[in-house]
Amino acid sequence: VQLQASGGGLVQAGTALRLSCADSGQTLPSYAVGWFRQAPGWEREFVARIDRRGEITSYAESVKGRFIISRDNAKNTVSLQMNIVKPEDTAVYYCAADSTSSGSRSPLGYAYWGQGTQVTVSS
Repeated sequence: VQLQASGGGLVQAGTALRLSCADSGQTLPSYAVGWFRQAPGWEREFVARIDRRGEITSYAESVKGRFIISRDNAKNTVSLQMNIVKPEDTAVYYCAADSTSSGSRSPLGYAYWGQGTQVTVSS
C-alpha cells in the first residue's frame, strides 16, 4: 500500500475542508484507515478511523460531530470531511493503513503512512 494524502490548505475558521487519502498500490480495501494529525511541538494524535468496509467509524472527541471519515473502495480512496474547522485543527494531517481489525487509535497500530498534508485554520 502506498498512501498519499492531499487536500490541505489555508482556510478560515468555521468553514470546511476535505482531505483525501489515495493508494497508488490499489490495495486500500484490504486495510482499515486512520487519520492522524500533528501540530508543531505536539505528539501525533488520532483523529478518525474507518474499517475496511466503511461500516465502523470512530472519532476523537475533539472532532466528533464536525469531521466525517468515509471511503470509496472502488476508487481506493478514504476521505476526511472537516466541517466547522477551528484554529486548533491546524496541523499536518496524515492517513495511515492498518491491516488488522484492532480498532487502534495509536499511531503504533498503523504500519503504512502517507506523507502528510498541511491544514492551517485562521481565526
